[in-house]
Amino acid sequence: MEKEQELEWIEAQKIVISEDLLAAAKKQLKFLATIDRYRCLYDGGPVLRRAIYRYKTCWLPLLAKHAEAEISEGPLVVPLDCEWVWHCHRLNPVRYKADCEEFYGQILDNRNVISMVQGESTKQTEEIWHRLYPEEPYELDLSSPFTENASEMLLDALESTKYDLVSAVKRQGTFFYQVSRPNMNHDLFLEGAVARYKGFLHLIKRNKEKSIRRFCVPTYDIDLIWHTHQLHPVSYCKEVVEATGKLLEHDDTDSNRSKGQKLDVGFSGTTNQWEETFGSRYWRAGAMYRGTAPSPLAFVPWQSNTVSKKAVPFSESQKIIQLPKTEVVEVLLEIVAVRDLPVGHKGSIFVLFSKKKPDAFFSVKRRLNILSVSGEKQAAAFQCEPTGELFFELMFHSPSSLPISKRAKTIGTTSIPMQDLLDPVSKLSVEKWFQLVPSSGSQNSKPISLRIAVSTIIPIPAPHVLHMVRSRPFAKNSCFFPLPGSIQHTKTWTSIVDEAGNEILNIQMRDSKKTETRSNFISKKEVIGIIGVSGETRVLAEYVGTGWSLMDSNWSFQLQNKSSEQGNVIELRGDRMVKLFPGRMLEYEQKNCERQKIESDFVTVVEFSAEEPYGKALALLNLKSGLLKVKEEWFVLPGITLTFILSDILKKEGYIGLVANGGNLKKMPGLSEDVEGCNVEARSSNNLALEKEAEVVKVAEQGCEVAPEKGIDGFCRDEACIKEYENVVNSGGCGGCGGGGGCGSGCGNMVNSGGCGGCGGGGGCGGGCGNMVNSGGCGGCGGGCGGCGGGGCGNMAKCGGCGGCGGGCGNNMKHSGTPSVVDGPAI
Repeated sequence: MEKEQELEWIEAQKIVISEDLLAAAKKQLKFLATIDRYRCLYDGGPVLRRAIYRYKTCWLPLLAKHAEAEISEGPLVVPLDCEWVWHCHRLNPVRYKADCEEFYGQILDNRNVISMVQGESTKQTEEIWHRLYPEEPYELDLSSPFTENASEMLLDALESTKYDLVSAVKRQGTFFYQVSRPNMNHDLFLEGAVARYKGFLHLIKRNKEKSIRRFCVPTYDIDLIWHTHQLHPVSYCKEVVEATGKLLEHDDTDSNRSKGQKLDVGFSGTTNQWEETFGSRYWRAGAMYRGTAPSPLAFVPWQSNTVSKKAVPFSESQKIIQLPKTEVVEVLLEIVAVRDLPVGHKGSIFVLFSKKKPDAFFSVKRRLNILSVSGEKQAAAFQCEPTGELFFELMFHSPSSLPISKRAKTIGTTSIPMQDLLDPVSKLSVEKWFQLVPSSGSQNSKPISLRIAVSTIIPIPAPHVLHMVRSRPFAKNSCFFPLPGSIQHTKTWTSIVDEAGNEILNIQMRDSKKTETRSNFISKKEVIGIIGVSGETRVLAEYVGTGWSLMDSNWSFQLQNKSSEQGNVIELRGDRMVKLFPGRMLEYEQKNCERQKIESDFVTVVEFSAEEPYGKALALLNLKSGLLKVKEEWFVLPGITLTFILSDILKKEGYIGLVANGGNLKKMPGLSEDVEGCNVEARSSNNLALEKEAEVVKVAEQGCEVAPEKGIDGFCRDEACIKEYENVVNSGGCGGCGGGGGCGSGCGNMVNSGGCGGCGGGGGCGGGCGNMVNSGGCGGCGGGCGGCGGGGCGNMAKCGGCGGCGGGCGNNMKHSGTPSVVDGPAI
């Protein structure tokens, strides 16, 4: 069987594609990133309608003239707005072909046409444009409002298609978010994507040969390459017909991912067919559905005269703290099968996996069932450092009639070096049989083997996660934790520690007096810091007049808030345009759950620039717990100082003046009376390293035409507890955090059907998952029990029940009331 599957893959790779899809995909990503800076081209308003008018009346006729006889010595450079409409038109290849042949007698190709974003000279194209269309500007000013009636202009446009281009553009407006992660632009990842695209076409060919109607649904890496191929309409029409026997329709009209709907059934069927045909997993790290895009910030202050972030040098004061550069990778993992098990193993067989040497992101053991044994498809998604080894233990749990369950026994072990996964030869994925090293006392005539499938992405820089911690002893009734082994300073010092618990800075706010005349003193506050082990003392900020000046006056801010649709914002004045918004915004936004009262503890720091006119999240500040998550190194010290100052204001005044959408945050809970700065959140001697816990996911097993970009995989984050989860399947339900005053990191439903959110409800606190299998039930942790605890799961089996509380599971069994062998929040 494995040989047959290998031959099928070899046959799929024989599909001939004349275009360099890897290079073209990179160009497409660059173009989409540029379009994403002009979101007026997404919304169906007057700018988009004007662009459609220009596409119909100017660009298509010009392209047709160019196709008949080249009217330019060099390539035509398509205006940006026209290219976007043309892009979306070509993503319906059947309709585009029919329109071109009806109105122009041939398919209008992209040969000898280049994008404006490639930076080529537009001089020749502009001259031709102005000669043909003297009343119409070549380059549309996308930042200026339009006064003319764009709808009437469309009615006057040349009839070149009856296709609803407004709706087509709107459907494509969300695609870039799904393919904008760094791994999508890497050669090694794209090489694999091109190979998988050929495999996708091969499946469709096999379906046609066998008269099977299946709605084939690609993962996002495949879909990116599919889009890229369609943007070359002449070669696409020819090569796809040769490969599959028909011109494929790219149906992007269905977006309902609910269980049992067309996309859900289609994806399950495609997954099963892929794995049966090729013997490898269909999912791929970095290629799955990310969830809905974060809500945009309505406040868009960027103007064309804003300094580009690339032109801003680092100042010496921004280099005071040198943090180690840590990388992280995303990993997807499945235990496919086991073979050559000894006779007589009656009971539960499963696998525990971990890092042989725990790291800052993954430092726990997690459990996975084996597909061939349990019949249930489970995939684990987690993050770890790209070093060391993944370690696997095959476990056996014998049944017992006694009320006390026996401890599971290790049968054998194996490991996979992370370096093997990142080697170009592996193409970031491995699926094969691994022979186990038998444990002591285990005897078997034939070695046991595990078939393990694992996929990863290219390493990316990890964000810096910092904590503010009291460095002096605490009162017995204090809820703050001292930092073990730290230097004990005077009463008002606060320590800043990194992910590994290393003390990098001690910080203090103090009053001082500055003499102006012999009889007149002006009161002044300062924030001073003692840098790491060097003991160097620096003034990090000072309060002058009505505002704060940070780091030798490179940055300043006043609590004079400006209003926006997100609420009031604080502006940092400096070399870059940086603003502070209340709550968790952009990529830190809590998905799939209602806004909680704890949103008042958070501030999102956003940078605006020519490259990011709609804002890019720089950092998330938790003013109550004193936790910072900083994405870029240059903002580490400003972020620490800012968090410290704002937390001090919050403690003393009860608010910092930020008002979120319609709600005043004046009644925020303040900090402890005796703390100058912030407390540490769940930061004890037993919890110095951050855990990025993984989750076990049960993948749908259901199982037609072709559909785009509907896959699996997404993030559910709660920065309060600093746990990251991924949804590796595809459906709805309620989100990660419940109501009732709890907090924690939980995912709503990690599989494919309904149920309530992950964590909270009733006052609990901790990291848990809502429903990890396939039916209803109540949220994961804290639900109704009011306690506080870590990593608990709600319902991990097949029926409902209320969530657990504390470091365990609510209902871990097939029905409520009896224990099970399921281990915690597994993965």
